[in-house]
Amino acid sequence: MKRYERLADEIAGLIRSGVLAPGERVPSVRNASRIYGVSPSTVFQAYYLLEDRGLILARARSGYFVREHAQRPLPEPEIGPRSTGATEVDVSDLVFSVLDSLKDPNTVPFGSAFPSPDLFPLARLARSMAQSIRALPPHAVITDMTTGNPDLRRQLALRYMVSGVMLPPEELVITTGAMEALNLCLQVVTEPGDLVAIEAPAFYATLQVLERLKLKAVEIPVHPRDGIDLGILADRLAQLPIKACWFMSSFQNPLGASLDAEKKRRLYALLQRHQVPMIEDDVYAELYFGIQPPRPVKSLDDEGLVMHCGSFSKCLAPGYRVGWVAGGRYAEQISRLKLMTTISPSVPIQAALADYLQHGGYDRHLRKLRHALETQQASMLASAARHFPPNTRVTRPGGGYFLWFEFPQQVDSLQLFQQALAQGISLAPGPIFSATRRFGNCARLNYGHPWDVRSEQAMAVLGRIIASF
Repeated sequence: MKRYERLADEIAGLIRSGVLAPGERVPSVRNASRIYGVSPSTVFQAYYLLEDRGLILARARSGYFVREHAQRPLPEPEIGPRSTGATEVDVSDLVFSVLDSLKDPNTVPFGSAFPSPDLFPLARLARSMAQSIRALPPHAVITDMTTGNPDLRRQLALRYMVSGVMLPPEELVITTGAMEALNLCLQVVTEPGDLVAIEAPAFYATLQVLERLKLKAVEIPVHPRDGIDLGILADRLAQLPIKACWFMSSFQNPLGASLDAEKKRRLYALLQRHQVPMIEDDVYAELYFGIQPPRPVKSLDDEGLVMHCGSFSKCLAPGYRVGWVAGGRYAEQISRLKLMTTISPSVPIQAALADYLQHGGYDRHLRKLRHALETQQASMLASAARHFPPNTRVTRPGGGYFLWFEFPQQVDSLQLFQQALAQGISLAPGPIFSATRRFGNCARLNYGHPWDVRSEQAMAVLGRIIASF
């Protein structure tokens, strides 16, 4: 990262934390140069970058000021603790009805599970594909199917090392997207009828996997900012024969919540005490807005209890369908089960991703992507404050590309979904994120697409529909 980019990230952190409040003047170029020990040109470059990210604006003959995105910021949701026993899962029909709404390209994609493809370096990836196919040894087409491309595994191991996780490339199993990795992990440690601790609300695909494998859900409440309730998890682990935990420790979908370092240590201590494996779904780990990436629970794992799953689908190449799992003590079982099902993701695509990670400027792309997402989050928050009822609540995650809205109690988000869809707007209604069909007055909105006039108009339409309940 260049010096001006580090300076921009440091000032962005001050804005996010509230040290520099909306409307407040940021240090002048001369003062910032003296405070941070950099040249005036470095400060100018940092300020230009912060302008591009929508965090500050210049006022003629007055200097730079923190942008006032929302004059009336909406408060944070209040998801009260609700402890439940084991629940049969039956949500697929409802989920598929929502997913079908996304097939029309003319629909405003607030209900999408992915960022805009316009944010991905698809042309550069295509060059990596061409280069890697020309250089691919003929025998690799067969040998790489079982273990995965060795260059890709090596690049992934290097990225783990940077995040504080030391693991051999042999522990990594390359999969067909993160969903295969998560499915394999769950199948290795459970049998039909077993209990699995999941988040509430949880990503709807989690519920679909449990439904398919005939597993029962034990829902653990998630705080909109701080993550899962460890007190309730401890009680459930002590009282119920839970065979596995499936959690997102950073930028949880749909809330965007993250466990801090201390809560991650306490979570891992619980896993150790009960010897319950954890499937760590960490597909949004690269989409943080701060200076430092969050360290996964896997970084604390000295017993191989954590199966850490990742993917390129959310941050680089959704259609390439390449994910992975660092399987800990279960790596060999996961690898064997994969060979009994899908055998391997595309070998040429694995080689293309390995080439891109080594030569394509992945970290430069990620910085641009994070900046775009942070700007788009601010735009959606500001628009919601303008158009939604004042008693609406919303999360403010420090990464990812989802906002979770809690509307007044009389709002039925399934009806909201249908009425919005009739107006050409998709969203993800709250009940698809719960095995018990909770969160009927909530919805998840995706801010991962460049903000434009159409986005703003869609928010105004949603606001009118919500106000009509």
